[in-house]
Amino acid sequence: MMQQVFVAILTFSLGTAGAAPKYLCTYYDIVDYLNISSHDKLPTYILPKTNLKEPVEVKLDFMLIAILSVVEKLQTVSFYFVLNLEWKNPFATWDPRDFCNISHVILPLDTYWSPPVFILERVDGQNSDMNYVVLMHNGSFNSTRPFQVTLTCSLKILKFPFDTQTCNLSLASFLYPAATDLVMKTRRTASESMKDSQGFFLTDGEWKFTNLSIIEFTETLDDKGFSVITYTISMERRPTLYVLNLILPTCALYLLDMAVLFGPSSLEEKINFQIAIILGSSMLAVILNNSLPTSSNKPPVIVLFFLGTFLLMIMAVLDTFFLLYQQRKSRRLDKILRSFQRRKTTQNLFNKADVGAELAKTPLGNQPMTHLAKEGLQQLNPPKKAQGEGQPAKGHWQPLEHDSFMPVLEKVLLYSHFFLSLFFFTLISVKWSS
Repeated sequence: MMQQVFVAILTFSLGTAGAAPKYLCTYYDIVDYLNISSHDKLPTYILPKTNLKEPVEVKLDFMLIAILSVVEKLQTVSFYFVLNLEWKNPFATWDPRDFCNISHVILPLDTYWSPPVFILERVDGQNSDMNYVVLMHNGSFNSTRPFQVTLTCSLKILKFPFDTQTCNLSLASFLYPAATDLVMKTRRTASESMKDSQGFFLTDGEWKFTNLSIIEFTETLDDKGFSVITYTISMERRPTLYVLNLILPTCALYLLDMAVLFGPSSLEEKINFQIAIILGSSMLAVILNNSLPTSSNKPPVIVLFFLGTFLLMIMAVLDTFFLLYQQRKSRRLDKILRSFQRRKTTQNLFNKADVGAELAKTPLGNQPMTHLAKEGLQQLNPPKKAQGEGQPAKGHWQPLEHDSFMPVLEKVLLYSHFFLSLFFFTLISVKWSS
């Protein structure tokens, strides 16, 4: 009898020797426990709520990484940023003590419901390729997604290239009303997000990231309120390239034009130089035209700068043409008057010579012929004293009015052009600095 009992105990012990207690220490056990290993996608579509009157709260965190491009002609801006979302799902929880203290698991983004985020200003872009979410044991989800998007932005280029632009990036979910289903809130303040964004900012190109502000509001559509968060990004243009390539060369060409205008060259040479300078300025205007948008409510200051400089150069050419016309007109009049005066003088000499000949033929009593001849010669020849002192004989034309008129006219035109240019550049500087 004892022998049978011993055999039974030995058989039972051998039968149960390989059966160790089962411990749930793998991620697969959590997936089986949550019943998400099947192909049922219903949990991905259903809003995770236990109380229908309380909305699901989604916390957002925004961090700007790079400003990729700003296209003024298309009024678009391309950003690269990282968006972090946090929310809770009460149907996806477990006790870590039952699973060897495993407190989180990483799952595909389409495993459970995730907030559908819509960017209002988006016109084109690349979707996030990081489609995973971190699930905590208490049902808290954390999703970090990088985005590369192109947004429409109203670019104000009045002070180009010394402009500062402000663009909005609005995140909303128009599927769930804010009052009952979904509320979006920011996890951190604007200053904290700004500090982190500047720490991770990668680009050092034309645009400098200067400020970030956050606005939370409710957008009403069809008598329903939807939660919206707007990130306002301020950026400042670095104008060094435009100053070196456009503004300084234009100023240098205009200074050269002024130097030619006030220079001692002939008027014909001045016109040739001025036309060459205008052609060089027009090439810079073509380069500027490729950077500015085709339409705008107000013309940028730099357009007024180029247009005013171009018109001032045209005025300088017209002033030179006018002076050249007046100079040639005065020369022609001078030549006509000189020829007329020469003809008149010759005729007077011939008349006096005829009078002397007649006096020589006429007998005058006691007066000797030599005395009459001397008087005739004195009438034909002007006094030497008057000629030596530089006093012209009566009846000779001198171009005194011409010699005094042309220098005065030239000075009036040149200095009026100079003061007009000074006023114009002062006005442009005030507009750019205001």
